[in-house]
Amino acid sequence: MLWIAIVLVLVAIDRYSKYLILNNIEYGDRVSVIGDFFYLTNHDNYGAAWGVFQNGRYFFIAMTVIVSIVMIIYMTKTQSKFLKFTLSVILGGAFGNLIDRVYKGGVTDFLDFHFGSYNFPTFNAADMCVVAGTILLAIHMLFIYKEHKE
Repeated sequence: MLWIAIVLVLVAIDRYSKYLILNNIEYGDRVSVIGDFFYLTNHDNYGAAWGVFQNGRYFFIAMTVIVSIVMIIYMTKTQSKFLKFTLSVILGGAFGNLIDRVYKGGVTDFLDFHFGSYNFPTFNAADMCVVAGTILLAIHMLFIYKEHKE
């Protein structure tokens, strides 16, 4: 049950952060938080990370559902609490963006960083969960997971 709670809390954080942005920043506007480095904005992304594969709504919905089912099945079979936590973080992010894709066709992105002349692609809380969970999954695979010898 703890793993379900983690997923629900992360989805709630994502939904609430998007709610705040949608209700306080006009679409396309930017609000400076830290000088010319960090802005809050209101932007829709109809593609994947970095805006690639635009208008792939139904592909992304299908892939999210399929991969989520696989992760949930694997989560129920593993005894590793670290792996369960990792998959819960990824699922929280995946479900957060899935809700946007189902109801509005794309995801609301609002975290906008600039490194000099480079503008890092705008992202959201759900994206942070997917990335953090993926990093944790790599750590698990590289340093924690051990195959059982028969």
